[in-house]
Amino acid sequence: MTQDVTVKAALAPIAGERAMVRLEGDRASIILDVTGLDAAAGDALEAEVRRAALAVPGIATARIAQTAQRTTRRIIAVASGKGGVGKSTVSANLALGLQALGRKVGLVDADIYGPSQPKLMGVEGSRPEASDKLLDPVPTPHGIGLLSMGQLVPADQAIAWRGPMAAGALTQLIVANWGDADTLVVDLPPGTGDIQLTMVQKHKPAGAVIVSTPQDLALIDAKRAIDLFRKAGVPIIGLVENMAGYACPHCGEISDPFGKGGAETAAAALGIPFLGRIPLDIAIRTASDAGNAAEVGAFSEVAARVDAWMTAA
Repeated sequence: MTQDVTVKAALAPIAGERAMVRLEGDRASIILDVTGLDAAAGDALEAEVRRAALAVPGIATARIAQTAQRTTRRIIAVASGKGGVGKSTVSANLALGLQALGRKVGLVDADIYGPSQPKLMGVEGSRPEASDKLLDPVPTPHGIGLLSMGQLVPADQAIAWRGPMAAGALTQLIVANWGDADTLVVDLPPGTGDIQLTMVQKHKPAGAVIVSTPQDLALIDAKRAIDLFRKAGVPIIGLVENMAGYACPHCGEISDPFGKGGAETAAAALGIPFLGRIPLDIAIRTASDAGNAAEVGAFSEVAARVDAWMTAA
């Protein structure tokens, strides 16, 4: 058995296909693929590989270089033209739905002035740490990493920042240690201001999901958000109609306090897909306030349509 075969055999139980070996006399040069491992796990694997290589007779030194394949990560922006349409709840449940479909998902709360994802995801009071000058996402009970301005300032403190500071904060949340996450769901603030412009210009989303309620006022502002993304060349994945219909828990009668079908009609008129309706449901409200995932079929259907769009794109 040749020396290089001996070294490879010694490393196989530890590193499998991650280690590539080249010998130069008594020195082993090893390329170690640490794709998908965090810094601590990569360093631990390197130490084990070094010990195994040096234990092979005839090997005096081991030079190891860590390398990793870049994760192809797509940003899905969730936006609305106005506040109060339930965009953050849709964002959180879209992230959970995509995760259930096999995506490796991270969640960014880019609503700098009104962050709510720490509460929705059950990690109020958490603070991210940093490594290599980048923020480490905070793990949530749902298995999705989260970064939010709500984790960096006290919950009751107003964030009175001008546009450049808010845009800089967005960059810190997106350019972070997201590991092997292949999808970032970004909960944008309402409107079409500095945060949205920074997102489309500097962190080009793969696509945008627009959230509206059925009434005309919300749809007018939703159309402005759609126009912004279209002008920036960001594909519109589709429109979600939130707070669409309420079923009386006593008699079962369906009422539509905000109107019915307005978002679907608007989607057809604008030539964009309609992703589905999310009903007014007390279970969604109570689950959101408790920091738990709201598990209703409508969210799963929206996530499935977004996942299909991502697969086809």
